[in-house]
Amino acid sequence: RSGSSSTGRLQRGLLVAAGILCVGLGVVGVVVPVLPTTPFLLLAAACFLRSSNRLHRWLLGNRVFGEYLRRYRSGEGLPLSSKVTTLVLLWSTLAVSAFAAVPSRLWWVRLVLLAVGVGVSVHILRIKTRQT
Repeated sequence: RSGSSSTGRLQRGLLVAAGILCVGLGVVGVVVPVLPTTPFLLLAAACFLRSSNRLHRWLLGNRVFGEYLRRYRSGEGLPLSSKVTTLVLLWSTLAVSAFAAVPSRLWWVRLVLLAVGVGVSVHILRIKTRQT
């Protein structure tokens, strides 16, 4: 019996650690266009749901991400202004990255950034537009 409780504690600890890591990656993803914020936050919520009610409540009640996560999970969608802002920031940072930070000899990196931009744009545009 003690073996199963130590396994449970280990599993809980690993899920908490994974959730914290995912929140960190999601936060970084807010400013780094190559990292997707939403999947990391959803993964963090799933990890916390299975390991820590306190951290799950904290994430869904967070003043920065909470409402966004709740509305995303419920299928309510994003306001048009959020979509426009996201796409403008995405393509601005990708363009600056591609042409100011990536040397022309690394043309393939520019193609990767373009592919990421297209993929993220398609995802954002497919999310339901919520009337505010």
